[in-house]
Amino acid sequence: MNPVAQTSPPPSHRLFNTPLECGLRMLFLLDATAPSEPDLQRLISYDYLLVHSGDAASGPQSLHPAVPYRGSEWLVKRELVRQGLDLMLARELLDKRLQSSGIHYAGTSLTRAFIALLNSQYAKDLKSRAAWVSQTFASMSDAELSEYMTGNVGRWGAEFDRVTALQDLELA
Repeated sequence: MNPVAQTSPPPSHRLFNTPLECGLRMLFLLDATAPSEPDLQRLISYDYLLVHSGDAASGPQSLHPAVPYRGSEWLVKRELVRQGLDLMLARELLDKRLQSSGIHYAGTSLTRAFIALLNSQYAKDLKSRAAWVSQTFASMSDAELSEYMTGNVGRWGAEFDRVTALQDLELA
């Protein structure tokens, strides 16, 4: 019997909200927004809108289930998105470019070829949501997008507050 195998922890199979998952979403977003080269803050907003597209007016059904306080995800995603971008950059699936306004990201010749290899229903849904995000929000300036996100982030997920409040009522 191998003593190392007995003491080793089981491998982690968590994929949701990991740098890998986020990095893959970034590839879909960069492909959909090309030739535009978004910065980190815009990609953070786009990532939220990609996953929770149903939160936006006239958006398609969200890819992930609605959870309480999901709007706060937008406020804390910076490090996860940055790690996902760095992971994809290390595999030459995207470029990081210094522009006069800061660091921006763009797909490479491998981006579209790589995501074309992903043919699951989830990948198809990501592609269509990424196209929707690009078509809906690309014309907004950074300030307009920030205002839109800030103006709505407190509402997204707040419907659970109402349900909790109703459950807490004591009806005698």
